[in-house]
Amino acid sequence: MDLIGLFPSFGNAIWTIAAFVVALSVIVAIHEYGHYIVGRWSGIHAEVFSLGFGPVLFSREDQYGTRWQLAALPFGGYVKFLGDSNAASGVDGQAIREMTAEERRRTMHGAPLWARAATVAAGPMFNFISAIIIFAAMSFYSGIATEDPVISRVEAVPFSGPTLEVGDRVNSINDVATPDFTTLVQVARDTTAAPTASYEVVRNGETLRFDGPHPYPPVALSVSPHTAAYDAGMQTADVITAINGQPIYSFIQLQEAVKASDGAPVALTIWRAGETVELTLEPRRSDMPLPEGGFETRWLIGLTGGMGFDPVTRLPSPIEAVQIGAEQTWYIAKTSLSGIWHMITGAISSCNLRSPIGIAESSGAAASQGVDSFIMFIGLLSVAVGLMNLLPVPVLDGGHLVFHAYEAIFGNPPTEKALRVLMSAGLTLILSLMAFGVSNDLFLC
Repeated sequence: MDLIGLFPSFGNAIWTIAAFVVALSVIVAIHEYGHYIVGRWSGIHAEVFSLGFGPVLFSREDQYGTRWQLAALPFGGYVKFLGDSNAASGVDGQAIREMTAEERRRTMHGAPLWARAATVAAGPMFNFISAIIIFAAMSFYSGIATEDPVISRVEAVPFSGPTLEVGDRVNSINDVATPDFTTLVQVARDTTAAPTASYEVVRNGETLRFDGPHPYPPVALSVSPHTAAYDAGMQTADVITAINGQPIYSFIQLQEAVKASDGAPVALTIWRAGETVELTLEPRRSDMPLPEGGFETRWLIGLTGGMGFDPVTRLPSPIEAVQIGAEQTWYIAKTSLSGIWHMITGAISSCNLRSPIGIAESSGAAASQGVDSFIMFIGLLSVAVGLMNLLPVPVLDGGHLVFHAYEAIFGNPPTEKALRVLMSAGLTLILSLMAFGVSNDLFLC
């Protein structure tokens, strides 16, 4: 056995696990803090706030009598409220019977219905709020494109002639006027694939005309995890110069060639920082969300393209940033729910269901592409965790909210026997789905 050859894979595994632990810890801490702080505001006392399970590595007690602890197994967390028998919020019946009425009011099981429901709902709500904050903050980091067709950055491509420069104002492409950035994007996409395109720009107050590279070049602006391109080792900023031996000049040509392959392997010639790389990829079937709703099955290799230049940007206002964050959070939630429904009905492949293994791999892939990519992944995962916890499945927050709704309608909670049966069924369902997701990640998909 070649032990030295194992080191790169071992290093990647450590990186993947570390990224997953960091992402999960942040999201779990936010989720559980939502339960904790709203419970405290509602008069429910938290005895333990734990990040992780198992042996306690560090703990301290705060002024409110809550023990904050860090445990050895960093794959989750919990808040144990007064009157709970365990981390899963089971009822400690004997302890509650021995309490005074005032003490019972401070338990999760003796508090008013509104306080219990608010405390349960707060975990997922804090996940959604944190995602909105993350996406809003990233809009400040990246800025918002202005409508002024002025260039702020140019992609490196293998072209020896004149090209666009930072600060250029693009007046036209192939004699089609580009008065604003929206038009510029559309003209760039519609430009006929050819070795060159004709530009008219204003540079340092002077109007210039020259033939430069295609405005929508076949450049990998990002490489998605769990795709053919990612597994083959493609990198951000790779330029695809030929596919199956045929030269290409626009990203649209690449999309059309992959679509036409119908899943057959495609040979790519790649320009990477001055060097030529040859790769063969096998496109994979993917279920992609449509703007009008639903999904469309396509053959994809996992690359995101775009224009060969970026526009100047501006900082959004706080209101704009929050709106951007809320819209992105809503889109992810809506698409996720649609995906769940389409998997249930069989409209899309059940291979879209992933387990913690797949999520961990995505964490490592996102972290390897940069801090901003990893932060965006945390935002996406936070939405997914919040949404999952709101599903009306016993053992999840959504299941507890259903029990609270039952109590609000009928005046009493479900019986202890019914709760035990439902909780067992919910746990079985969750474990079954997790096992199915693991089989997808390891064997079937």
